[in-house]
Amino acid sequence: MGSQAWEVIGVIDTDGDCAEWTFPADPGAVRAARAAVRARLHAWDLESVADITALLVSELVTNSLRHATGPIGVRLIRRADGRDVLLVEVSDPLPDPPREREARPEDESGRGLQLVAHSSRRWGTRPGEAGKTVWFELAVPG
Repeated sequence: MGSQAWEVIGVIDTDGDCAEWTFPADPGAVRAARAAVRARLHAWDLESVADITALLVSELVTNSLRHATGPIGVRLIRRADGRDVLLVEVSDPLPDPPREREARPEDESGRGLQLVAHSSRRWGTRPGEAGKTVWFELAVPG
């Protein structure tokens, strides 16, 4: 695959069925997260969900950049326990959960969570030790 030119603060683990990265809270994080996610899904032979996963991760990382300061975590967990599910988590240091809202046609933002809700099997938020995690699940071919 060539050299990875995106900035990552840390790679926790990319072995097995879990991959986890931490990105700096700057605009390049969106592109970096998208590229890391695509590369891992390619390595897992999950190209069929790479586009939608990268899009939804982009939306959630963008939300984190807009509303929080500090590093942004992205984690992928491939589950093959009879459910064939890809769990995707995006974490940031802001404890407030995101609010889904109805964007008006002229609004330039506000559609990210709607996109996550309509494109995933399930999604939600949970508090963390220092912030929150927004997660979603996608069905993957078995």
